[in-house]
Amino acid sequence: MANLSTKILDHVPHLSPPGTLAQSVDTFTKLGFTVVSGGDHMEGGTANALVVFADGTYLELIHFIAPPTPDNPHPWAQRQPGWVDLAFLGNAGTPSVAQTINDRAQAEGSPVRFVGEMPGGRTLEDGTVLKWLISGAVGDGVRGKLPFFCGDVTPRELRVPTSPASNVQHANTALGVAYVKLLVAPEDLDVSTKQMVTVLGAAPSSSDPKQVVWEVEEQPSHTGVHKNPARLILSVVQNDEETGHVRERGPGIYEVGFLVQEVPNDGSLVRTPYGRLVWVAVE
Repeated sequence: MANLSTKILDHVPHLSPPGTLAQSVDTFTKLGFTVVSGGDHMEGGTANALVVFADGTYLELIHFIAPPTPDNPHPWAQRQPGWVDLAFLGNAGTPSVAQTINDRAQAEGSPVRFVGEMPGGRTLEDGTVLKWLISGAVGDGVRGKLPFFCGDVTPRELRVPTSPASNVQHANTALGVAYVKLLVAPEDLDVSTKQMVTVLGAAPSSSDPKQVVWEVEEQPSHTGVHKNPARLILSVVQNDEETGHVRERGPGIYEVGFLVQEVPNDGSLVRTPYGRLVWVAVE
């Protein structure tokens, strides 16, 4: 188990309101992303489209096909639209990612606990059935604060179609995710940092009283695409907008940065109706 990495970024889900996937696709297309079709999830009730990057990471544009009922057990059923969660790369079940993290937590005296891997999947438009295993943290309000893990049973290239090459060629020149920024209240930074260390199995690459940063690992199948490791940033709220975000939505993802070869002349910050994006020039 020592060789199992739990710090490889996989994808970032962006939730739009029920029945609005087409509008979300249009929004991201107008931002210069190439959006490819996804499919319907085997659990029922959700469907997605994808923005796939050359470095093997991707954005998942997802919606509930119909409004979920109040008792829907899906972790995003009652969440507000926007950046709802963060997925890291799991595996096909051996060794168990959940057990690896739980063993690490026990050794560190951490309260972090992950549920054992559960099957998931998606059906493509051509009828191909994809299968994977999902594991997330247990507890109220932890999804979106800590990554969940998605491990492929069927080949990952079916879930993340980097071929043909046109799938990863974007008008905005994006190559991948530069960073994911999560917000917490100032009094929660220390606890949240310790929990993230347990999940990632790694100390931060840098920290100060206002933010803690980890450099995460490349997708093993797509190394060397650029020289900018994605960063996971855990930050305390620092202005009224950030304070309002945490008050209204709770702690979690606030902003996602994207590596681009050309930053637009009209600035680096853009917004969807439900989330913040920042263009970051590739080095």
